[in-house]
Amino acid sequence: MAAWSTACTDWESRLLDGRSIIPAPIFPDQAVQALAVFKELRVTDLPGKPTFGECSEQWVFDFVAAIFGAYDAETGKQLIREYYLLISKKNTKSTIAAGIMLTAVILCWREEEEHLILAPTKEVADNSFKPAAGMIRADDELSALFQIQDHIRTITHRITRASLKVVAADTDTVSGKKSGRILVDEHWLFGKKANAESMFMEATGGQVSREEGWVIFLTTQSDEPPSGVFKDKLDYYRNVRDGKIVDNKSLGILYEFPESVIKEKGYLNPANFYITNPNIGRSVSAEWLEDKLKKDKEKVDGAFQQFLAKHLNVEIGLNLRSDRWAGADFWEAQSRPVVDLDYLLANSEVITIGIDGGGLDDMLGFAAIGRESETGRWILCNHAWLHPVALERRKQEMARYKDFETDGNLNIIAALPDDVSEVAEMVKRIYDTGLLAGVGLDPEKTHKVMFQALVDIGVDEKIIMGVSQGWKLIGSIIMAERKLAEKKMIHGGTRLMNWCVGNARIEPRGNAALITKQASGNAKIDPLMATFNAVSLMALNPATNKSFWE
Repeated sequence: MAAWSTACTDWESRLLDGRSIIPAPIFPDQAVQALAVFKELRVTDLPGKPTFGECSEQWVFDFVAAIFGAYDAETGKQLIREYYLLISKKNTKSTIAAGIMLTAVILCWREEEEHLILAPTKEVADNSFKPAAGMIRADDELSALFQIQDHIRTITHRITRASLKVVAADTDTVSGKKSGRILVDEHWLFGKKANAESMFMEATGGQVSREEGWVIFLTTQSDEPPSGVFKDKLDYYRNVRDGKIVDNKSLGILYEFPESVIKEKGYLNPANFYITNPNIGRSVSAEWLEDKLKKDKEKVDGAFQQFLAKHLNVEIGLNLRSDRWAGADFWEAQSRPVVDLDYLLANSEVITIGIDGGGLDDMLGFAAIGRESETGRWILCNHAWLHPVALERRKQEMARYKDFETDGNLNIIAALPDDVSEVAEMVKRIYDTGLLAGVGLDPEKTHKVMFQALVDIGVDEKIIMGVSQGWKLIGSIIMAERKLAEKKMIHGGTRLMNWCVGNARIEPRGNAALITKQASGNAKIDPLMATFNAVSLMALNPATNKSFWE
């Protein structure tokens, strides 16, 4: 047996040239056997009910071959144990999933073996089960061989008792599953579930005793910046593909635009749609994609983001919305992972602080800006606090909040007033260095929450001041934009702040553009608003002596 690799370091040129990014099967004979079964299955939602062999592009066959062709029949071991397919919407992902899993059940030699399709919702589960059931009903031989139980989404082989079960993760039915072969559909949605990691551990536990087992993850891009288990897997498989991580038991097949195309916004050119849509011309209409792009391009309600993420696999970042904050275009370029509070204190000649938020449903956002001693460049450091009630009210963001907590940029407090106390302690730490020139607070909200805590811990009340909000904050917003654009402000590039900056929406006010929590809706921007408060004070070019403000 020859050595194999799951890396594809030339993937960019392969996608641009229209060549396959899927490696050849390790065991061609096993691949041929599986393909013979797969190609005969009928796709019942297409006119005339053609077989996979009649209606599929070559990449589909390559994918099936890579899965089943990694099985060593002599040893009974599956050499590639995990697969990850990132592909744009409408490239028949769920139908292919049904065909792969049904093929696995047909070829299964282990009696009473359970095969599992794990979906994030009941709707997604139905999208996988119905095609599989349809494939059986469209074939007399398969109809005689399998029993279909629609009410529990289960297909059972009448002789071997091997089964295919389609389970929705929101039904709490994953516990106790002992499946040898598992397919996870719409993995991006699991990135929004805080318990997804433990769910997968429970679902895959049966593979400990099944060396022939595998797990396949299928997904489109997320409609929000990647988070949770989705981001973790996506980052991992990008590194495997690029050869940065050597893991020949894991194969990632990622249909996404090369960085050069993203940078030049080449994804807006219909001539490039084929890169992330290998089924273009079959299940994907190039004309429809082009028309949809024209309709959604100028929308500010998120439709354009949705289109780019779902139909072109463009990762949602900071600079895709037309109503984005202008500073977002320069934000990522100014990230420096080395920047944290220790770095700020070590390299600053003067520091200003901004604090914002504090409602039970809000983050309590903190920002410290230091003026670099030698260059005059601004150094930004952020942190945030969250009350547990916000986790209950915003369960859709729970996985994201847990990511921020793991990163060390968000504290989820046990009880009030832990958040205020911890902010006060952080301010006092900076104050004790002698570098702190001022603390800027929202005079109507945050000021009332924080002022007494700061004074009680020993911060001089003379340097605690209100920063006018609303239209009076426009100058600080513009100043922050300019500092980023001029490369005169750096920050830590944390996921927390990338998210907040991406959430910020502008609201036209006369000839200016204002950022408000109201304009940003339910999306949190408190640490960013705290940043603008800190900018307001630093823009005055302060010194550290207290008389500066007098």
